[in-house]
Amino acid sequence: MKKLLTVSLLSAAVLAGTAQARDYDTVRFGVDVPYEPMEYRLPNGDLTGFDIELGNALCDEIGIDCTWTVQGWDGIIPGLLARKYDAIMSSMTINDQRRKQVLFSDPYFTPPSAWFAPADSKITVPSKQTLEGKTIGVQRGTLQDNYATDMFGDVADINRYSTADDMVLDMDAGRLDIVFLDFPVGKSTLLDSNDGDYKIVGKMISEPKKYFGDGFGIAFRKRDKELAEKFDAALDTLKENGTYDKLYSKYFETKK
Repeated sequence: MKKLLTVSLLSAAVLAGTAQARDYDTVRFGVDVPYEPMEYRLPNGDLTGFDIELGNALCDEIGIDCTWTVQGWDGIIPGLLARKYDAIMSSMTINDQRRKQVLFSDPYFTPPSAWFAPADSKITVPSKQTLEGKTIGVQRGTLQDNYATDMFGDVADINRYSTADDMVLDMDAGRLDIVFLDFPVGKSTLLDSNDGDYKIVGKMISEPKKYFGDGFGIAFRKRDKELAEKFDAALDTLKENGTYDKLYSKYFETKK
């Protein structure tokens, strides 16, 4: 019995060590869709967007395959920790609160956030005075949700949405006075939309870091340090060889 127990314990230790040092040949990314232009579906159902194309390019550079698993934002970190996928590449802002749960890559994109309102809105500068009694739209669980709630939740109604698309539908229907989004998302879904006439209200915002963090990063389980380092090295290569700049220009029409 003791011998069997010893063998079982040794086998478990070997398996644990193998899992700890797993060498990935396929990385499964978790992604929240839609969040155009970062991640969204084409009419034929294929996933695309800046995150998707950059993630695929990173995997090509590393020499591994990658797949994409759609997961709602509210459960995206729990899904990673439950091993539904191996990493999250979904416009996730790096901040101290999330660092307690996951390991981040180096930042791959640093977007500002912005307020968007109908073109005929009388709101010129977001403040407690101008937003008092107004209805603000945010995506649930995002840094924009945290910021708007802390800054204006005592004077305005905060409507939270599962997706940016749902928020835009209510904006188009006149059920929201103003929304707070990552600038690239707001530009794509509101400023460039044919369904409404919108404007940016006030200045774009990227401070304080308490809310807006250090840019977007790929999130890994904390034990996958070696995997994160491979993606950091691949990102450096794509920035050096021009691949990153081509993707950036494709989706944001400006030079980084």
